[in-house]
Amino acid sequence: MTLDPVTLDLTDHPAAPGSAPTPTIPARAGRPRWSPSLVAGTVLVGLVALVALVATFWTPYAADAAGTGPRLSGPTAEHWAGTDRLGRDLLSQLMGGAQAAVIVAVCSVLVAALLGLTLGVLAAATTRWLDLALVNVVDLLIAFPTLLLAMLIVTVRGASLTSAVAAIGIAGSAVIARVTRVNAARVLREDYVTAGRASGTGWWGTVLRHVLPNIAPTLVVQLMLLAGSAILAEASLSYLGLGAPPPQASWGRLLREAQATMLVQPWGAILPGLAIVATVLGLNLLGDGLRERNDPNLRGDR
Repeated sequence: MTLDPVTLDLTDHPAAPGSAPTPTIPARAGRPRWSPSLVAGTVLVGLVALVALVATFWTPYAADAAGTGPRLSGPTAEHWAGTDRLGRDLLSQLMGGAQAAVIVAVCSVLVAALLGLTLGVLAAATTRWLDLALVNVVDLLIAFPTLLLAMLIVTVRGASLTSAVAAIGIAGSAVIARVTRVNAARVLREDYVTAGRASGTGWWGTVLRHVLPNIAPTLVVQLMLLAGSAILAEASLSYLGLGAPPPQASWGRLLREAQATMLVQPWGAILPGLAIVATVLGLNLLGDGLRERNDPNLRGDR
């Protein structure tokens, strides 16, 4: 029989005469609960969410109000981010764009989670032929470019924030469905799930009690990454003129409008671009931080 040196405790027993004392082997220290990526992601995403919340109740000027200042002005005391070619306040438009980005990210993630979880659990828990059919549908959606699918849906339904949310959510549900199917199938093969099914637990009880709690950490990471992709997709649609129409502000439309005057007023293009980069980077860092925190395989010695 062999003894594990990490769990062997000799501190309460005296050493034999003439022998050296046995040192105590310290347990491994795991990664800190708040990694740098998790902290940075939380700060960036929190700032954007705070700006979006403030924009719901207050902005320095109305986002679509023209002539609030001189046209193509740089940052001043009255207009901290400057003005655009119509004399609209850029800071107000940036705050409105943050509000639109948060709405698109949250609603798209909810749509993708609802559709993806439903398809993934059905594929993992039903018959083989239905599993194969659902997998083929999911693979088709994944192979189809997200932006192209969004453009098709927006073209049919018309350009609006609701159309963008529906298009991005449907496109993102394929990835959620694949992740859900793989992880749910693994959980359903566990012995305690089989025992619960044998004792009379129904499918809904099994899903709610065993499947969802076990796959939640992985899904949260995927949903954070999907939120970043949703913001990029919405900005791309708005840049192409297929996003939310005015007066709803959008970072993508600000970039398009600033193209013609970039040399005269560069802040009109720089600030929306930085806002998009910071938000998507924050969501990716938040997802990586949550993965490091929840995945036991990533917890090692420092």
